[in-house]
Amino acid sequence: MMQELSLECFSNDVVRLDLTPPSQTSPTSLSIDEEESSEAKIRRLISEHPVIIFSRSSCCMSHVMKRLLTTIGVVPTVIELDDHEVSSLPMALEEEFSGGVLPSPAVFIGRECVGGIESLVALHLSGHLVPKLVQVGALWV
Repeated sequence: MMQELSLECFSNDVVRLDLTPPSQTSPTSLSIDEEESSEAKIRRLISEHPVIIFSRSSCCMSHVMKRLLTTIGVVPTVIELDDHEVSSLPMALEEEFSGGVLPSPAVFIGRECVGGIESLVALHLSGHLVPKLVQVGALWV
């Protein structure tokens, strides 16, 4: 059974995907399988996008992550979640992130959780970010 879920577009290519079914559908809805769990939706999104950032709706650090990646030439998918959705991330991503508490925002590159802003910047400063982006097909050089 398919049901419409809310999809809001914001400036700068930021998309807010509400993982809970709305009471009414709108013209900007995204069709997602109603029976798909939040965990399955999150895993599917990670597998469908070479670079994806999960963050709280009001998080300024996701903007910093996005700015770093776009400066390099990558346009990441940004999924903004409400607090209750963010709290379900660690359960959904235990296998992908072994560093304890999942940071918010969290960036995934090639289905692998890189971590938060500190990890992304460290990867960039060490010279490993661009080769990783090339390896997953998010950047062509």
